[in-house]
Amino acid sequence: MANNFPRLRIVFAVVALIITSSFSARAQDSMQRWENYDFAQTSLKSSEISKLPLEDLKLIRGIIFGRHGRAFKDAEIKVYLFERSWFHADPNFQNSMLNDVERRNLDLIRDAEAGKHENVQPGDMRYWRNRLLTKKQLGQHSSAEWLVLRSEIEAIHGKRFEDEPWLQQYFAERYWYRPSENYNPKLLSEIEQKNMQTIAAAQKLKRGLALSPGDMEFFENKLISEEMLHGLSLYELRLLRNEIYARHGRQFQALWLQQYFFGQPWYTPDEKFKDEDLSGANKQNVETIVAYENLLHQDLSVKPISRSLLEGLFVEDASKMRQEIYARRGKVFKEPWFKTYFASFDWYRPNPEFTDAQLTAVEKRNIATIAAYEKKAVSAMSVIEG
Repeated sequence: MANNFPRLRIVFAVVALIITSSFSARAQDSMQRWENYDFAQTSLKSSEISKLPLEDLKLIRGIIFGRHGRAFKDAEIKVYLFERSWFHADPNFQNSMLNDVERRNLDLIRDAEAGKHENVQPGDMRYWRNRLLTKKQLGQHSSAEWLVLRSEIEAIHGKRFEDEPWLQQYFAERYWYRPSENYNPKLLSEIEQKNMQTIAAAQKLKRGLALSPGDMEFFENKLISEEMLHGLSLYELRLLRNEIYARHGRQFQALWLQQYFFGQPWYTPDEKFKDEDLSGANKQNVETIVAYENLLHQDLSVKPISRSLLEGLFVEDASKMRQEIYARRGKVFKEPWFKTYFASFDWYRPNPEFTDAQLTAVEKRNIATIAAYEKKAVSAMSVIEG
């Protein structure tokens, strides 16, 4: 069987070449008009593009950006642009290069694309602002894509994502994104809130989770079990635990928790609330989550973790888990976000003398396992165009 591998690679290469050649020929025939179209000065009409196939709409969008030198991750747009004599990739491309006419044209094209997608894709949520989503329309996505879809609803209203630097960077690269210092989650419409809930439910189902952040409203008078917490990352467990307090109005000192809960439409701070006011099922649920968190902490230091335990985690969650192994040993972090994040925990004791030599063999193995998973997750994220 091994001797067939070189032959199979040749076959795959030939097939890829045929597909690319076929696509290039078709694209050349159908795109000539649009290559000559002045998108910077002429406004498109819906009637001009409403009957175009999805592939053409995507390439037209590529032409508008391509005139300014933007490079694409999407394979078809990438191939098409690099075969155009007028295209010159500009590593310094900025969305600010687009004028208002181009932006309106992109909005029209993007809306037409979203309407033709069999399943919702990152970048489609502006189309769905006034349309209710179903689980069937959502289709299947990677963990990063689920987060982008849900966050996109908030980003449309200008939410900033300082607690998730990679997510903030992702939206900063979207031509339509306008960050706002006065973002208010309560401005989300009822349809938008329901769409966020539908996306969260679909994501939870894909990961096989019993609980996820945002669910604690259903457990005000109901106990959770340790089994219900399986599959959640340490970061998600902390959000879940603090959500119990947040739903009673707790005001948070840690910046990352402030940013997270102020972004939730249900959160209303109450300066009169005290942690000791928590009682009954709420208090027991906090204790259950804390006990499970402590169990995970111990496992990171004394028990090898498996790749299956990491599957489904966002890349940022996996990164936090890896960095926590270092933090437990007192590593001093240079990255502002990690420095602020770990400083918010009572157990963190910075140790300027820390070196990797202080890590146990199990800790080193777990760090390597998580790092390998992060590379896979980053690769999945890198294909999200939006």
